[in-house]
Amino acid sequence: MIARLDMTEAVRRIVVLGGGSAGWLSAALLAAEHGGLEDGKLQISLIESPDAPAIGVGEGTWPSMRETLQRIGLRELDLLRDCDAAFKQGSRFDGWVNGDVSDEASNKQADRYYHPFSLPQGHGEVDLVGAWLHAGTEQDFASSVSPQPLVCDASLAPKQVTTPEFGGALNYGYHFDAGKLGVLLRKHATEKLGVRHVADEVTQVLTHENGDLKALQTRSHGAIEGDLFIDCSGLKALLIGQHYGIGLRSQQHVLFNDSALALQVPYSDTQGPLASVTIATAHAEGWTWDIGLPSRRGVGLVYSSAHTSREAAELALRQHIARSGGPAAAELPSPRHIPFAPGYRERFWHHNCVAVGLSSGFIEPLEASALALVELSAAMIRDELPATRADMTLVAKRFNEAFDYRWARIIDFLKLHYALNQRNDADYWREHRQAASMPERLGELLQLWRHRAPLRGDLFRVDEVFPAASYQYVLYGMGFKPQLPAPRANRLAQAQACFQQVSSASKRMLGGLPRHRDLIRHIQAHGMP
Repeated sequence: MIARLDMTEAVRRIVVLGGGSAGWLSAALLAAEHGGLEDGKLQISLIESPDAPAIGVGEGTWPSMRETLQRIGLRELDLLRDCDAAFKQGSRFDGWVNGDVSDEASNKQADRYYHPFSLPQGHGEVDLVGAWLHAGTEQDFASSVSPQPLVCDASLAPKQVTTPEFGGALNYGYHFDAGKLGVLLRKHATEKLGVRHVADEVTQVLTHENGDLKALQTRSHGAIEGDLFIDCSGLKALLIGQHYGIGLRSQQHVLFNDSALALQVPYSDTQGPLASVTIATAHAEGWTWDIGLPSRRGVGLVYSSAHTSREAAELALRQHIARSGGPAAAELPSPRHIPFAPGYRERFWHHNCVAVGLSSGFIEPLEASALALVELSAAMIRDELPATRADMTLVAKRFNEAFDYRWARIIDFLKLHYALNQRNDADYWREHRQAASMPERLGELLQLWRHRAPLRGDLFRVDEVFPAASYQYVLYGMGFKPQLPAPRANRLAQAQACFQQVSSASKRMLGGLPRHRDLIRHIQAHGMP
């Protein structure tokens, strides 16, 4: 069915296809800013198949989620109580340098480093890297510039019982049950923000004569018309991929993983420590994520089908779970197999359709960038919402340029974790070091960083997904040793003062912050200030 389109008409109706975290976050962010019952406000409808299963892997966020929840008016207490959620203070990497993880009960093993969420003390103002290198200390970089690694080693929370919602002594995001988050966001968006929920199957895509989408025909609710359509249909990419045929830019030549195996694992000790970091452990077959929720662990193994078999990957996953205090391999159910094509769309916004979430692309779950991209995408649509269809062409151009850049920087950052490895137990790791798989821009930066630390100017956007501090944590955690001159006396004194402040803060927090599990239980029972 073809219909004419008036390019000067106001954009007033937004249709989101697909629920889950991406769909409901997008709908909620737009509704909180532009929705309402008054004349001239946006009408937002979300079409969600009642039978579509959620991927349910993205169980970690960046600290940006705190601002997102505040923007949509959702309480932190509701997230923690309703989504089996806990606090996330960063990521811990075991075995990524040389594979020496023989003493898994010790926090002092050689091959372990942290990427904490809190910025280094004095970051951007003090020559921390030069002073740390020339001090000759055995203390790792992250623990020298932030108290957060020691807090995480002790399984402590980033805040106290008396700390108000969204506040903290240290920066943090969340771990949560992805399925429960979708339910909570749906309830909030429909009951508090006026989003219309259409639980139905789409049977046909209706277009205007210029190729724009006019409506989505549903089985039971008829045609749902819109001026702007947001494709949150996951890996199926029903609009941007299947309807418009916008392909993926494959990144498999850079980051080899194309499969994951996932399991939910019970705790052997429900009174034991609750990790407040995502633990990423490298194996010959790939790497495992381990996410601690209050009631269970979410564990999975990411691997390249070109480098290992599904059977070998599953065996490695089961062995990892058994070694890390979970049930014996024979007691575990079959893991869920999740194949994916690592890449991102050639265009994200095409005609009046914009892809958000997995429909826009997926690389791998390392560093939990997927939900951060959802937040950034929905926020840019919210902030630059076109007034008319004519304006939409300009907004789409800006959006595509912004997310071309963001995806490329994410790939650079994820590749950094692999490119500096020294493992020789598998072709998978050796090939990750080869120049043929190195992004050009990352290779150039690594050359520069041999003689200076990463700077803010190396990254051009104020809202970078991964700032210069993140690159520093990974570089020096992986054993990268630049050739830097000794800092001048005054700069050295500034850095040493920062190191002393970190040492004092570490002692104070180790003595004053509650156990992570204890705080979560207190919040669940008594609420938050």
